[in-house]
Amino acid sequence: MEITLHKVLLKKRFPLKISRGVHGDRYNIFVRVEQNGHVGWGESAPGKNEGADTPEKVIIELEGLIKMDLSKMSIYDIEKTARQLKISPCSYAGLDIALWDLKAKKSNSPLHSLLGLPLPKEQTSITLGIVSTELVRERIPLLFNNVSAKSLKVKLGSPKGIDFDMAMYNQVLETTSKYNIKLRVDANGGWNLEDAKIMIDWLSKRKCEYIEQPLAEGKEKDLKILHSNCPLPIFVDESCRFSKDIINYSDYVDGVNLKLMKCGGITEALRILSTAKAFGLKTMIGCMSESSISISAGASISGQIDYIDLDSHYNLDPDPAIGAKMIKGVTMPTLAPGHGAKPLNENLC
Repeated sequence: MEITLHKVLLKKRFPLKISRGVHGDRYNIFVRVEQNGHVGWGESAPGKNEGADTPEKVIIELEGLIKMDLSKMSIYDIEKTARQLKISPCSYAGLDIALWDLKAKKSNSPLHSLLGLPLPKEQTSITLGIVSTELVRERIPLLFNNVSAKSLKVKLGSPKGIDFDMAMYNQVLETTSKYNIKLRVDANGGWNLEDAKIMIDWLSKRKCEYIEQPLAEGKEKDLKILHSNCPLPIFVDESCRFSKDIINYSDYVDGVNLKLMKCGGITEALRILSTAKAFGLKTMIGCMSESSISISAGASISGQIDYIDLDSHYNLDPDPAIGAKMIKGVTMPTLAPGHGAKPLNENLC
């Protein structure tokens, strides 16, 4: 088994501002795994909260793992070893995705089929970062003209406070009125408990479908208070990194959002989905700043997921990879063997 790592620039159409800062152009690591004539591709997106904030750190962590002889180990054994070595989830995700892609290609099967999963049917949200009311008016037509998606995820939790959030959301309501789209809100932990109560009540009267991560990671004990008589469903994102986290707050949320970079790839993502379903929770899949490679892997497991936020590759200019595309609003993987994605330039090495 030959594993190589490649630093690739992702350039964005629009920087994404959330409660914790602004995300612009960045480098991700593409992971190439070759064995017996088959090639699997994966992707790691560095993230400070995910344990590796630079592409250089991702490379260092993965090099510590791939110097071992992994060829005779199962995907589950490799993941166990990565955890023992304390490799960050966003670093390991790239290798895990590549290994699953390779396994499906060896079986000459699309990844969703290998895993016994249906193709996705739920439309993806398109994301609008925290912006001024003027930019709301400019940005929404650029996001939705000639686009088949019909859901908008609005990032709130502005450091400027809930008055800014209300003004922005009111402008969203006005500007989206002609598009007939669903509205969802993600605060990325930007509210305290009292502001969250005010905002959730206010948003419940203004066509908001659900609230994601209203409170900061580490404040999960306050979810019990917030969830009591809450008029909108609450999903957690940053508070749900691994399947073992779910039991801690399963009675105080309505759903969980998994991200491949946050949990370490497909292997743990499948555990999160099974655990969430066992506790009767809704599921969502999101993304960080990722190309079609990671998005295609996410799309391959999203056929059993209730809400989809696989849209980061639509914000790239250009996307350095090809793979999942929007079909009638659905981020759909190709039906090729594996997850169906690859770099535009396969000769990265």
